[in-house]
Amino acid sequence: MSPLAAQPTRRVAVLGGARVPFARSDGPYATAANQEMLTAALNGLVGRYGLQEPGAVGEFVAGAVLKHSRDFNLARETVLGSALDPRTPAYDIQQACGTGLQAVIAAANKIALGQTESAIAGGADTASDAPLGVNDRLRRILLEARRAKSAGGRLKALAKIRPGHLVPDIPRNAEPRTGLSMGEHAAVTARAWGISREEQDALAATSHQRLAAAYERGLFQDLVVPFRGLARDQNLRPGSTVEKLAALKPVFGLDAPGPTMTAGNSTPLTDGAATVLLASEEWAEARGVEPLAYLTAYETAAVDFAGGDVAGGEDGLLMAPAYAVPRMLERAGLGIGDFDLVEIHEAFASQVLATLAAWEKRGLEPVDRARLNVAGSSLATGHPFAATGARIVATLATLLAEREGPGRGLISVCAAGGQGVTAILERR
Repeated sequence: MSPLAAQPTRRVAVLGGARVPFARSDGPYATAANQEMLTAALNGLVGRYGLQEPGAVGEFVAGAVLKHSRDFNLARETVLGSALDPRTPAYDIQQACGTGLQAVIAAANKIALGQTESAIAGGADTASDAPLGVNDRLRRILLEARRAKSAGGRLKALAKIRPGHLVPDIPRNAEPRTGLSMGEHAAVTARAWGISREEQDALAATSHQRLAAAYERGLFQDLVVPFRGLARDQNLRPGSTVEKLAALKPVFGLDAPGPTMTAGNSTPLTDGAATVLLASEEWAEARGVEPLAYLTAYETAAVDFAGGDVAGGEDGLLMAPAYAVPRMLERAGLGIGDFDLVEIHEAFASQVLATLAAWEKRGLEPVDRARLNVAGSSLATGHPFAATGARIVATLATLLAEREGPGRGLISVCAAGGQGVTAILERR
C-alpha cells in the first residue's frame, strides 16, 4: 500500500470528563485566571484516571475565547502547571462557543488516524478576568515612541498623550460585522421564528429543574471537581418556575414591540473550565477503562448573518446548527428518531426553540422534548464559552452509559460569528 493511501480509521472512545462548577462572572472565581481553572479541571481528570505517569496521554488540546496575552500558550502552560507529564504536547484552539467541541474533534481525529492513542480536550473562559486593551490611540503613540531614533523623538511622541488616551478598550459583547450583541441577534431570530415568551420561560425552568435533579441523583459525582468553595454550578436555581421567570423584564429586543428575551431565559456571563478524556479502544482496554460512548460523526456549518436572510430567520447569528445537523444526519443515514438523547447548547431559550423549528422546516421530525437536554444545559449551568462543548460531551457520554444498553446522542452547539459545531455520540 502506498504510504499516501487512505488508512482505516479507528473508533474514538469517550472515557470520562472533569470540570469545575461553573460560576457567575464577578463571583467566586472573580480572581481565577483561565489557566487556574483549566488546571483544576485537568488535575481532576488526571487524578480520577491515574494519568500521572510519563507518556500516559498523547496530547492536550484546549482553548479560551477571552484570552490575555499571557494565555498565548494556554494549553501548554496548563500542562506544565498540572499533574500531567510535563512532556505532554499541547496546543490551543479557538472557535468561539464551539471551541470545546472543536477541541474534542481535533483530538479525536488524531486518535482515529492512529497518530496518538489518547488525548485530553477542553476549554476555559472567564468573563470576570477579561483582558482590557490599551486605548488604540495610546498604542499608536507608544509604537511611534518606540520607533523614534532619538530621545528627543521619543519625548515628542509621548508629548501627544492626552487624558482621553488613558481610557482602556473594554471588551464588547458585539459582533464586529454588525455591532449587535449576541442577545440582540437572538432577539431578531426569535421574532422571525415567532418564538413566544411562554415557550422560552418553560424551557428555561425545565433546564434548571432537570439540572437540579441530575445533581440530586449523583450524575455529576465523577464529572464535577469542587473549586474555590463551589461544589455545584452557581447559576443553578432549583426552584425556577415559569411563574417566577414570567416576572422578569425583557432585556433584549427592546427596539421592537413585544420583546420576549429576559435574563432568566438567556445564559449569564460565566466563569469555568471543562475537560474530556478520549482514547482508542486498545488504550482503554489496556488500562481497564470502560468507554462511556464513542464519537462517531461531526459536522460544522456557518451562515451569512451579516448579509444573508437574517430578518427571515434563515441566517440568524446562532442558526448554523440548522444546516450542520441535517447534513450530518444525511451523511450518517440517520433521522432524529434514531437518537435517544439530544443535547442543544442553550445560549438562549429562543435560539434552542428556533433551531428545533428550523430542523423541522428542513424535513427532520420533531424532537421529543423528553429526550432534549435531560440533565439541563447552559441556561442552568451557565456558559463559559470555550468550556461548554467539553461539558456537553462528557455529560452526554455519561448519560448514555447510564442507560446500560445501546444508545445514540446528538450534540448541537451554536457559536459567535454565525457558526455551528455538531456531533454524534454512540454506545453499542
